Amino acid sequence: MTNLTLFQNSFFRFLVVGVLNTICGMSVMFLLFNILETNYWLSTFIGNSVGATVSYFLNKRFTFKNDANHGQTIWKFISIILICYILSYCLSYLISHYLISSLSIKNNEILGNVSILIGNVFYTLINYVGQKFIVFSKKTSVQKV
Repeated sequence: MTNLTLFQNSFFRFLVVGVLNTICGMSVMFLLFNILETNYWLSTFIGNSVGATVSYFLNKRFTFKNDANHGQTIWKFISIILICYILSYCLSYLISHYLISSLSIKNNEILGNVSILIGNVFYTLINYVGQKFIVFSKKTSVQKV
Protein backbone atom coordinates (compact mmCIF):
# COMPACT_ATOMS: atom_id res chain seq x y z
CA MET A 1 0.00 0.00 0.00
CA THR A 2 1.54 3.32 -1.03
CA ASN A 3 1.49 6.51 1.03
CA LEU A 4 -1.05 8.02 -1.36
CA THR A 5 -3.35 5.01 -0.95
CA LEU A 6 -3.00 5.19 2.83
CA PHE A 7 -4.21 8.79 2.83
CA GLN A 8 -7.37 7.71 1.00
CA ASN A 9 -8.35 5.68 4.07
CA SER A 10 -10.32 7.79 6.57
CA PHE A 11 -9.15 5.76 9.56
CA PHE A 12 -5.51 6.35 8.60
CA ARG A 13 -6.19 10.10 8.21
CA PHE A 14 -8.03 10.00 11.55
CA LEU A 15 -4.96 8.43 13.17
CA VAL A 16 -2.65 11.09 11.68
CA VAL A 17 -4.91 13.85 12.99
CA GLY A 18 -5.17 11.90 16.24
CA VAL A 19 -1.41 11.97 16.68
CA LEU A 20 -1.44 15.75 16.30
CA ASN A 21 -4.37 16.41 18.62
CA THR A 22 -3.07 13.81 21.09
CA ILE A 23 0.28 15.58 21.28
CA CYS A 24 -1.55 18.83 21.97
CA GLY A 25 -4.12 17.44 24.40
CA MET A 26 -1.93 15.02 26.32
CA SER A 27 0.84 17.61 26.65
CA VAL A 28 -1.66 19.86 28.38
CA MET A 29 -2.96 16.94 30.52
CA PHE A 30 0.50 15.87 31.68
CA LEU A 31 1.60 19.49 32.22
CA LEU A 32 -1.45 20.23 34.35
CA PHE A 33 -1.34 16.92 36.24
CA ASN A 34 2.40 16.57 36.84
CA ILE A 35 3.81 20.10 36.80
CA LEU A 36 0.92 22.26 38.01
CA GLU A 37 -0.48 19.43 40.20
CA THR A 38 -4.03 19.93 38.96
CA ASN A 39 -6.39 17.05 39.81
CA TYR A 40 -6.98 14.16 37.39
CA TRP A 41 -10.46 15.22 36.24
CA LEU A 42 -9.63 18.87 35.57
CA SER A 43 -6.33 17.95 33.87
CA THR A 44 -7.97 15.43 31.54
CA PHE A 45 -10.96 17.67 30.82
CA ILE A 46 -8.89 20.74 29.89
CA GLY A 47 -6.35 18.70 27.92
CA ASN A 48 -9.12 16.84 26.14
CA SER A 49 -10.80 20.14 25.26
CA VAL A 50 -7.58 21.44 23.67
CA GLY A 51 -7.14 18.20 21.69
CA ALA A 52 -10.81 18.22 20.70
CA THR A 53 -10.56 21.72 19.26
CA VAL A 54 -7.62 20.70 17.08
CA SER A 55 -9.44 17.48 16.19
CA TYR A 56 -12.66 19.19 15.09
CA PHE A 57 -11.09 21.43 12.49
CA LEU A 58 -8.63 18.86 11.11
CA ASN A 59 -11.14 15.98 11.03
CA LYS A 60 -13.88 18.05 9.44
CA ARG A 61 -11.78 19.07 6.44
CA PHE A 62 -8.90 16.59 6.18
CA THR A 63 -10.15 13.29 7.60
CA PHE A 64 -13.79 13.17 6.59
CA LYS A 65 -13.75 15.93 3.93
CA ASN A 66 -17.03 17.25 5.30
CA ASP A 67 -18.35 20.45 3.77
CA ALA A 68 -21.41 20.95 5.98
CA ASN A 69 -21.46 24.23 7.87
CA HIS A 70 -20.20 24.32 11.44
CA GLY A 71 -23.72 24.75 12.81
CA GLN A 72 -24.64 21.28 11.54
CA THR A 73 -21.60 19.54 12.97
CA ILE A 74 -20.36 21.37 16.06
CA TRP A 75 -23.12 20.27 18.48
CA LYS A 76 -22.88 16.66 17.35
CA PHE A 77 -19.10 16.89 17.71
CA ILE A 78 -19.30 18.32 21.23
CA SER A 79 -21.82 15.63 22.24
CA ILE A 80 -19.64 12.82 20.89
CA ILE A 81 -16.54 14.30 22.55
CA LEU A 82 -18.32 14.52 25.93
CA ILE A 83 -19.65 10.97 25.64
CA CYS A 84 -16.21 9.70 24.66
CA TYR A 85 -14.59 11.63 27.49
CA ILE A 86 -16.95 10.33 30.17
CA LEU A 87 -16.87 6.72 28.97
CA SER A 88 -13.14 6.58 28.28
CA TYR A 89 -11.70 8.34 31.27
CA CYS A 90 -14.13 6.85 33.82
CA LEU A 91 -13.47 3.37 32.47
CA SER A 92 -9.71 3.93 32.33
CA TYR A 93 -9.71 5.30 35.87
CA LEU A 94 -11.48 2.18 37.14
CA ILE A 95 -9.21 -0.18 35.17
CA SER A 96 -5.99 1.53 36.19
CA HIS A 97 -7.16 1.78 39.80
CA TYR A 98 -7.81 -1.97 39.77
CA LEU A 99 -4.44 -2.72 38.12
CA ILE A 100 -2.48 -0.47 40.47
CA SER A 101 -4.24 -1.80 43.59
CA SER A 102 -3.65 -5.38 42.41
CA LEU A 103 0.06 -4.56 42.26
CA SER A 104 -0.18 -2.84 45.69
CA ILE A 105 1.13 0.45 44.32
CA LYS A 106 -0.04 3.38 46.43
CA ASN A 107 1.32 6.20 44.26
CA ASN A 108 -1.53 8.44 43.00
CA GLU A 109 0.74 10.03 40.41
CA ILE A 110 1.34 6.64 38.75
CA LEU A 111 -2.39 5.90 38.94
CA GLY A 112 -3.26 9.20 37.23
CA ASN A 113 -0.68 8.81 34.46
CA VAL A 114 -1.69 5.20 33.72
CA SER A 115 -5.35 6.30 33.68
CA ILE A 116 -4.59 9.07 31.19
CA LEU A 117 -2.80 6.66 28.84
CA ILE A 118 -5.48 3.94 29.00
CA GLY A 119 -8.25 6.54 28.60
CA ASN A 120 -6.62 7.89 25.49
CA VAL A 121 -6.76 4.48 23.78
CA PHE A 122 -10.47 4.03 24.57
CA TYR A 123 -11.18 7.62 23.59
CA THR A 124 -9.55 7.23 20.17
CA LEU A 125 -11.56 4.14 19.24
CA ILE A 126 -14.95 5.40 20.45
CA ASN A 127 -14.34 8.86 19.00
CA TYR A 128 -13.55 7.55 15.51
CA VAL A 129 -16.84 5.67 15.34
CA GLY A 130 -18.82 8.66 16.61
CA GLN A 131 -17.19 11.15 14.27
CA LYS A 132 -17.32 8.94 11.18
CA PHE A 133 -20.91 7.77 11.53
CA ILE A 134 -22.61 10.61 13.42
CA VAL A 135 -20.76 13.93 13.23
CA PHE A 136 -19.16 13.87 9.79
CA SER A 137 -21.24 11.23 8.06
CA LYS A 138 -21.81 11.52 4.32
CA LYS A 139 -25.43 12.36 5.12
CA THR A 140 -24.30 15.47 7.06
CA SER A 141 -22.07 16.57 4.16
CA VAL A 142 -24.94 16.52 1.69
CA GLN A 143 -27.35 18.53 3.86
CA LYS A 144 -25.76 21.96 3.48
CA VAL A 145 -27.58 24.87 5.08
